[in-house]
Formats: sequence, C-alpha cells, structure tokens
Amino acid sequence: MKIVKTLLLMFAFSTVAYASNADAAEVLKHTYTDTWVGVACLFVFILGYYFIAAEEIYHINKAKPALFIGTFMFMLIGFYFASNNLDTQPLHDEVKHLILEIAEIFFFLFVAMTFIETLIDRRVFERLKYNLVSKGYSYKKLFWLTGILAFFISPIADNMTTALILSTVLLTIDKKNMAFLVPGAINIVVAANAGGAWSPFGDITTLMSWQAQKATFVDFLYLFPPSFLGWIVTAYLLSMKVPVGEPDFDPKTEKKPIIKKGGHMTIYLGVFTIASAVLGHQYFGLPPAWGMMFGLSLLKLYSYKVKRAGEKSFDIYASMRLVENDTLLFFFGILAAVGALHFLGFLEYVVKLYEIVGASAANIGVGFISAIVDNVPVMSAVLKANPSMGIDQWLLVTLTAGIGGSLISFGSAAGVGVMGRMRGIYTFGSHMKLAWTILVGYIVSMIIWYIQFEILGLY
Repeated sequence: MKIVKTLLLMFAFSTVAYASNADAAEVLKHTYTDTWVGVACLFVFILGYYFIAAEEIYHINKAKPALFIGTFMFMLIGFYFASNNLDTQPLHDEVKHLILEIAEIFFFLFVAMTFIETLIDRRVFERLKYNLVSKGYSYKKLFWLTGILAFFISPIADNMTTALILSTVLLTIDKKNMAFLVPGAINIVVAANAGGAWSPFGDITTLMSWQAQKATFVDFLYLFPPSFLGWIVTAYLLSMKVPVGEPDFDPKTEKKPIIKKGGHMTIYLGVFTIASAVLGHQYFGLPPAWGMMFGLSLLKLYSYKVKRAGEKSFDIYASMRLVENDTLLFFFGILAAVGALHFLGFLEYVVKLYEIVGASAANIGVGFISAIVDNVPVMSAVLKANPSMGIDQWLLVTLTAGIGGSLISFGSAAGVGVMGRMRGIYTFGSHMKLAWTILVGYIVSMIIWYIQFEILGLY
C-alpha cells in the first residue's frame, strides 16, 4: 500500500476541485484509499491517462478513454457501496455536485466553440488570413505575431477562447505545413496560458485565486515579468523550428474575402459575451458559463433578425453541429475521473505534501501536476487546502498553475481546445517532442519569480 499512497500523492492536488460543501474534517472520516475500490479506481485512472497520452499510437480519440474512466470509476464506487450495504446518499450528493461543476465548464466551452464556428461560417477568419498573408509576412513573422496576440489578448478574453481563435487563424493560413503549424500551435497555447496568469480575467485559476482574496487585482500584475520572459524564451526556442519562406499567395488569383452579413456583429457579440461572463461572475456572483449562455442567446436572436432580413445561410444551429463534441466529452470524462478520486478520499495528501517539501517546492510542483491533471482542479485543491502562505507564495502557485498546464497538451483548457481544433496536427505526441522548450521557459519563469519576489522584493 505504500506504493499506492506514493502514487496517490502525485494526484493529490487534483482531488479537491469537486469537493462538496461539507466540512473537510467530516469528509476525511470516510476515505477509501486502502480499499479494493480505491486501488482499482487509481489503476483505471492511470491506465486511462496512458491511452489518452498514446492517442497517436492506438489511433483512439482521447475522448473515448476519458469518458470511459470518468463514468466507470463511479460505477465501481457504486458497486462497492451496494455490495457493502453502505448508504449511497453521500455518493448521490457528490455526483450531483460534480455534474454542476462539469456543466459550468461544459457550457462555457460549448458557447465559445459555437461563436468560433459562426465566425468561420461568416468568413471572418478568411478575411483575417488574407490581411496577414497578403502583407507578405513570413512563417516566422506569423509565428511571432500569433504568439504576441495570444499573450496580450488572453488577459482580457481568457486563455481558452484566445487559443481557439488563434489556432483557427493558423489553420486558415496554412493547413498542411506541419513544420509551421505544430510550433505555432504550441506557441499559442503557451502564450495564452502565460498571458492569462497575470490577469484575474485571463484564466479560471487566477479568477479563483482573486475571488478567494489571496491577492488584489493589482497584485496579479506583478506576475507579468516571469510570465512574459518565460514565454519569450520558449517562443524563441520554438521559432528555430519554424521553416523559412512564406505561405503561398498570388495577388492575381487571391481575391479579398468578403465577410458575410452578420460577421462583424458576431465579433462584437463575442466580445460582449466574454465581458458578460467575467463581469457577471465578479459583480453578480453568477458562474461564467451563465454570461456565456446569455451571449449565445443574443447571438441566436440576432441570427433570427438577419435571417428574417433575407440572409438564410446565417444558421446558429448549423454552427452548433460543427462544435468539437469530442473535446467537450473529454472534459466531462477527465473531470468526472478526478471527482471520483476526490470522493475516495485524497484531500489529506494535499496538506501533507506542503508539510513534507515546503511551500516553494510544493508550489513549483503544482505546475507539473497541473500538466498531468489540468490546472483548474489543481488550483481549487490548493485553495481548499489553504496552506499558510504569504502573498508571494500565493502568487507563485497562481503562476505555476497557470503556465504549468502548458507542459502537456491536455494540461489546460487552452491545450485541449487546440487539440480539438487542430485534430491530427496538434497532438500529445507532437507536443511532447517540443515540450523541452516549454520546460526551459517554465524554469526561467521560476528564476525570474525568485529574483523579483524573494531577492528584490518587487511586489
């Protein structure tokens, strides 16, 4: 069992994101880590992650093993409860709470993807591609331009939405040049996550930390130097892999795409939707998904008006059918699996980890765990464990949770979204071949944080 507990420690941070509102002490009275169901679920979780990571080897869509392990683990728990004549009400309550947590992320992603599909349909990205390529920009310039846009748009629009938009731009520029697309996709994911780390609006993890009053709005801005410099180092290393030359463009044959009716208003409604999600959460206490759904309702009403005016091709339901459902189901499966690990009683390992290695080492380790499990549940775990730390350490864990998810392709919402958008191009395997560049950038960010916060005290 010592080996099992060691493995459990690796996943400890992930297990708190879906804790119920019960007192933590009450939760810890009922743990199942030493039972056959605890060991079995851990094995299923690790095995499932293997098949997710080996998507290219077995040619199995990542959503399939993720959905299986997420649902099967709870079926195992249910069987354990029934066979031991245990009260199933706690399990019922946990699953109900888990469904609510998943639904918030599920609908947030669904709306963001619907807007992107609508923008594609209205030829907005075709126009953007024309504006970029017609200027004669090389692949390297386009690489840097999309990365810079991702870094500075993400603090306002959130990292996942930013990554989805700019990865779509990459595909419109060139659909076949893998030497450009793969480094470009990685650069966008890293830039979007790094940009979201220094703004409460840029990532769910920073928003969670801000809402928990671990730092003020201005405090997060101090994370700009380590976020920016770490991304710059990674981007520079990736840029060396980008081919020379420029995308094919013949001004004699390439006509300037005309944005279809409703395209410009869709852009404005998209910005308003993001603002509604952020401000609604901040001032009204509504989940971000609620503001996103409100924005979707406005888009649907607007499309009705446009269709009544004669533009029959403006169909939001058609855009919805093009949404990457495998990406949404992947999130459902992974978050359900993490919820099962929580229910089995892993909360106690969070505080133990801080006690064993200390705050700085544990917070740096959060970045690596974020890459394995996803940064949202990891940050939630830290906040619920609430170790005693100063503002420098709380900003450090916010930084590592934000940028650490970039180390593996499915470690952040931005990475998962881009995997769905650039299916077959940006994969776990293609990401890991260049993951060393992200690790170097991550180390640089940690060094900059240490110099800025611990040596110079600039915060």
